[in-house]
Amino acid sequence: MLIGEVARRSGVSARMLRHYESLGLLRPSGRTGSNYREYSGEDIQRIFHIESLRSLGLSLREIARALDDQSFTPSALVEDLIRQTRERIEAETELLTRLRRIDAADPAGWEDVLQVLALLRALESKSADTRQRAALSSADDVPVPVEALVEAALSETEPNVAGALRWALARLGDDSPALLAKGLASPAAAVRERAVRSLAEMPGDEAAARLREALGHPDSVVRGHAALALGTRGVADAVPTLVDMIVEGRNDTDAADALSVLAGDTATADRIAARLVDRLDTTEAPGRGRLTQALAGIPGTTASQALVELTQDADRAVALTATYVLRLRDAR
Repeated sequence: MLIGEVARRSGVSARMLRHYESLGLLRPSGRTGSNYREYSGEDIQRIFHIESLRSLGLSLREIARALDDQSFTPSALVEDLIRQTRERIEAETELLTRLRRIDAADPAGWEDVLQVLALLRALESKSADTRQRAALSSADDVPVPVEALVEAALSETEPNVAGALRWALARLGDDSPALLAKGLASPAAAVRERAVRSLAEMPGDEAAARLREALGHPDSVVRGHAALALGTRGVADAVPTLVDMIVEGRNDTDAADALSVLAGDTATADRIAARLVDRLDTTEAPGRGRLTQALAGIPGTTASQALVELTQDADRAVALTATYVLRLRDAR
């Protein structure tokens, strides 16, 4: 079979076939009387072997070794190809992510594109000061890719930088709550906490709705941050979690303060007091002490009657706390 026919049937150009020959990778088995290259069936099979190995990313030198060196084994080479492919995919994925974030920022011109690129690089900097300045720069007229800020907020370990990122997200609004809510499903506890803390500082109904959902989260830290944020916003759904926090001693002082904010009218105050009282009989002395202190911030007769009974508590510390609180209430 002559080179033109081989090229037509194999899909490999005549120029490439000649290149293979110049490298010693492929040698036609014969020549015609007119000195044209003539390829045998085995030559055609070798061409297909070469093309198959090229499709795996092997260089022509590696292909020659694979086909001609009997001692050459594929294991090490395949492992290296896997590593190279992974690195290439990671690089391409990183580029794709950056391009999508630039597109999401909706730049008006190339100056905006350059500003977004500078912001993205700054957010990825090893310098905490640089990352913090990048977060604060979102207050300027710089198109900000929200997804990049969310990713930075969920991964930031430096407290000052994390605070700046939460502030930036709170200003942006938009898609931030939905993106942050995805962080609540992270297997990493630290990421879940960063997500809920960011949501807690965001205004608006969308953030509040995400925080309500977080009240049912299996992570007690997530539930606690959500309840504190909702309590200060006057959302009564947070009451059961806030009471649990007091009983368990998790941010109990903040939880008690949030309950006092919620107890803005007589009916609500009595409901909160009743829920606190319900936990007294099943709680050990330290927990009863915390419940007593929480009752101090709840107005109304239900809380006052409970405090009177607590002055006779079997635990002296609880009884003294109740007595002291009642004196303050009488003085007011």
